[in-house]
Amino acid sequence: MKKIINQPETVVSDMLKGLAGSAPDRLAYSGEDTNVIYRAAKKQGKVGLVSGGGAGHEPAHAGYVGTGMLDAAVSGNVFASPGPDAIIEGIHRADSGAGVLMIIKNYSGDIMNFEMAGEMAEMDDIQTDYVVVKDDVAVPDSTYSTGRRGIAGTVFVHKIAGAAAEKGMELSEVKRVAQKTIDNVRSMGMAMTPCILPGVGKAGFELGEREIEIGMGIHGEPGVNREEISDAATLAGKLVDRILLDFDFSGSEVAVMINGLGGTPLMELYILFHEVKQLLKEKNINIYRSLVGNYMTSLEMAGCSVTLLKLDDELKELLDAPADTPALKC
Repeated sequence: MKKIINQPETVVSDMLKGLAGSAPDRLAYSGEDTNVIYRAAKKQGKVGLVSGGGAGHEPAHAGYVGTGMLDAAVSGNVFASPGPDAIIEGIHRADSGAGVLMIIKNYSGDIMNFEMAGEMAEMDDIQTDYVVVKDDVAVPDSTYSTGRRGIAGTVFVHKIAGAAAEKGMELSEVKRVAQKTIDNVRSMGMAMTPCILPGVGKAGFELGEREIEIGMGIHGEPGVNREEISDAATLAGKLVDRILLDFDFSGSEVAVMINGLGGTPLMELYILFHEVKQLLKEKNINIYRSLVGNYMTSLEMAGCSVTLLKLDDELKELLDAPADTPALKC
């Protein structure tokens, strides 16, 4: 195993110290006991936004803490949910008197621990609510979740809910636009190589030299099928067709995200974007905004996902609103 780390046991806290230290005027770190990244300057009177989950998906979620997106992000160990005590710390750091919305990816451990933390926060007179992101169209159920998995579409939820909160919307309204985003976003991914957990030291699964897995999850959960790798146009068709079979995007304006899983060069992601753009044009789907890069990764896994978000005027306005975070600025 070749990784730029100190000790496997401290990778999460070491990473978060580095992130906070890279932007000390904007970010603060709660410490190794809770591993929360939060906004250094709290904006009073706005709804707070908290998200998080297992580490290993950087820049998600700590990289999206800042103006116009999250107020706090809680990191568990690599691919492991943070505990309720850490999440309640994140809620306290995000709270500024108008309530806190938790944005949770659809994994059983995350939901259980965030719900528990929300109940604890209510005992401290902090009003909370939550939404659950489940944008992955690959499989209806998985080992790690009841129903669809939450993957890269979560970033659009962070952005739109964050803009709503920054605008001064009340908690119920921030939840409404977050849920609206969830209802209109779909993703599909594929993997070309496994990843190596620092504490394990070896790959959790194997893929052949020319083998890929369509629909694999961001923790290495099983996908739809394994097959021989094909050209970018064919891969784009497989991913986009699966999304369009699940949700009607015809005639609409969309935001597109081509997300790398950590080990795929930008060259390849831009090639994939070009093919996706051509496919959407043929189907009378207009791209309003596009993002290409690493937004929700799986350590060093080579692979990608495609996300489509159907937009209306409200979602476009919130998507276009300013944001200033380490991982996304607009």
